[in-house]
Amino acid sequence: MAITRFAPSPTGYLHIGGLRTALYSYLWAKKTGGEFKLRIEDTDTQRNNEDAVRAILEAFEWVGMPSDCEIEYQSKRTDIYKKYIAQLLEEGKAYKCYMSREELDALRASQEAAKQNPRYDGTWRPEDGKILPPIPEGIEPVIRIKAPLEGTIEFEDGVKGLMKFDANQVDDFVIARANGMPIYNFVVAIDDHLMGMTDVLRGDDHLSNTPKQIVIYNALGFDVPKFYHMPMINNPQGKKLSKRDGAMDVMQYKEDGYLPEALLNFLVRLGWSNGDQEIFSMDEMLELFDPNNINKSASAYNAEKLLWLNAHYIKNVSNDRLANELEYFGCIIHGHDKKEMLLDLCKERAQTLIELKDAIENILNTPTEYEAKGSKKFVKEGTIEMLQNYLSVLETNKDSLHIAPDYEAITKPFIEENGLKFPQLFQPIRIALTGGTQAPSVYDIEAVLGFDEVKTRIEAAIAVNFGKEA
Repeated sequence: MAITRFAPSPTGYLHIGGLRTALYSYLWAKKTGGEFKLRIEDTDTQRNNEDAVRAILEAFEWVGMPSDCEIEYQSKRTDIYKKYIAQLLEEGKAYKCYMSREELDALRASQEAAKQNPRYDGTWRPEDGKILPPIPEGIEPVIRIKAPLEGTIEFEDGVKGLMKFDANQVDDFVIARANGMPIYNFVVAIDDHLMGMTDVLRGDDHLSNTPKQIVIYNALGFDVPKFYHMPMINNPQGKKLSKRDGAMDVMQYKEDGYLPEALLNFLVRLGWSNGDQEIFSMDEMLELFDPNNINKSASAYNAEKLLWLNAHYIKNVSNDRLANELEYFGCIIHGHDKKEMLLDLCKERAQTLIELKDAIENILNTPTEYEAKGSKKFVKEGTIEMLQNYLSVLETNKDSLHIAPDYEAITKPFIEENGLKFPQLFQPIRIALTGGTQAPSVYDIEAVLGFDEVKTRIEAAIAVNFGKEA
């Protein structure tokens, strides 16, 4: 049974890389019958943003991945962290460091000049027989942990395999600032232990933090969780993902007309696969996902693939669901008597909910102008008379016109009897009914609108000669 977490910092929006991490953590917990927990890492009071917190929680609600426990906020746990800092000080596993900022800067400069890796030199580290400098006035100490001076820090990474770090790569790092506030690596280790984390899945940009956190686990006698450090998501050129490439607020995907199922399906494949399978329901993800099979190499964001997946889900979710989703975009069709027909017609060509909305409104809204290029190309001498004759046929048969095949049954003979080619009739009708030439099947549009509205729109277009100059 795996207990996992996602722990965003509310200093900005939740981007898709973070959502992928959360998804993998969620899947592994649920697959094993465990728990997925959400923690807000808000100890950086100067950079925290309440709007960002709301946006993060809203994103998890939208994609349907709720926390299995009450959401934890690190800012409310300061007393817990201070208790463990006091414990480490009492046990001699941490100590107070009075080195000033100027001294630290001078130390770093000298190490860099000597082409050494900058690291704390242990000036205030207590050792047997060592005489510490006198405590300076006016300096509030930071708290540093005693890191091992020799050996290696090792752990088995579920993605990268055995990881080894020489002890000299980890200095006596700060675990609490001079103002008493604990730092990131310390609070993460405390929280992961107290929240019962068995598995920690995160981006490989956190890999350098892991040895430090293991030092803290060991100092406090905590069990070390299993780590999985996932390669990052790159843009198609193999570089860091930017907003232009898709690294935007998760909720922007909702605003752009994506379904959450499509986004999750897209993300699960950015770093993990099951053969050549592309479409995954949540149930299939839960059945098949295993973090031990996460790819070792970085994945590439593919906007076309996301659109393809979104189009797939738009075609396959229920029409009631689509009608509900469209309400968010101000498109209300629940009460329309041809709702099913309208959605079946328009969803076949839509890649996003916005495209679906536009296609629906293009049919339902009476055109106020007509495409000039289309009118010039398709409205010729004789077109008006042809449409008037076609309206007469519709009028004669109006009581039997209900669905698309009904319109087809009377339109095909009309085309044949008048020696017409299909575009000669259909394109002027499309322009009259929708204002343009790119609408779906004429028969389907006519069936959705019904005889009376078809007649009204064609007559209106005829009255102004499709907006063409006289």
